[in-house]
Amino acid sequence: MIEVLRDTFKLAEVFTISRGSRTEAQVLTVQITRGGYVGRGECVPYARYNETLDSVAAEIVALPEGIDHKAALAALPAGAARNAVDCAFWDLAAKQAGQRVWELLDLPAPGPMMTAYTLSLDTPDAMEASARRHAHRPLLKIKLGTPDDMPRLEAVRRGAPEARIIVDANEGWSAEVYSELAPHLLRLGVALVEQPLPAAEDEALIGMARPVPVCADESCHDRGSLPALRGKYDLVNIKLDKTGGLTEALALRDAARAEGYGVMVGCMVGSSLAMAPAVLVAQGAEVVDLDGPLLLAEDRQPPLDYDAACVHPPVAALWG
Repeated sequence: MIEVLRDTFKLAEVFTISRGSRTEAQVLTVQITRGGYVGRGECVPYARYNETLDSVAAEIVALPEGIDHKAALAALPAGAARNAVDCAFWDLAAKQAGQRVWELLDLPAPGPMMTAYTLSLDTPDAMEASARRHAHRPLLKIKLGTPDDMPRLEAVRRGAPEARIIVDANEGWSAEVYSELAPHLLRLGVALVEQPLPAAEDEALIGMARPVPVCADESCHDRGSLPALRGKYDLVNIKLDKTGGLTEALALRDAARAEGYGVMVGCMVGSSLAMAPAVLVAQGAEVVDLDGPLLLAEDRQPPLDYDAACVHPPVAALWG
């Protein structure tokens, strides 16, 4: 039996990016029950990719009863629906075998990975205050994506002078704005910039100076995205809700590395159940951004373990 549940998690504070604000995370939880075992997976439908809670739930419930893992992957396109189904099947397989998912995949046991903590888009004063509160964290990610972002960036650097900073523009800059900002990103010690231009306009990155490494997010979904990234990006951001699950995420990671790209592993704003499989993909990544649960006022039980710097692998009671 395949069930789809809707869960809502309140956020600890308003979370804002260049596309809008939210006060809660609405997710879909998939439960697959076979032979007395229950496997779980979570996805976050994303309007940017024309997904809604209803449309993604409809994709999942349309799967035939009794469908197996391989057939389910073939039946669904890359996206949120396939992610939740794939991760639920992997969790189910681990429970049935009495092993952890990484053992089934013949991967080394995962360890803790340093993760970014995200500061949402706000006024410079508010972002500086937030940066001060989180200055003890070694890696901060700041949401930008407006034509007037320099005061925000400088404010965050004042608030957290020692932290490593990555910037996510969420497709919010034009080529002209990015060209003007790029030297200042370097001056202020920014280590990485995510998706500075809209995916449909990223041809402008070809031949443009990249003093700070540039990471493809909205421009990279699965392995099929890689040919179009050449000459534009230095890293790819792998998110399970884009790849359509753990299976494709691991394959994309290997293919991207083979083509010379660095790897970032990111997330939508979801619970520990959504982050748990991504921790496997994050092993060895140059940048990890799996802070979704840190932005919540409430989480799954048992949750992932976070310290000031790292996210730790999931316990079996959570996933895998």
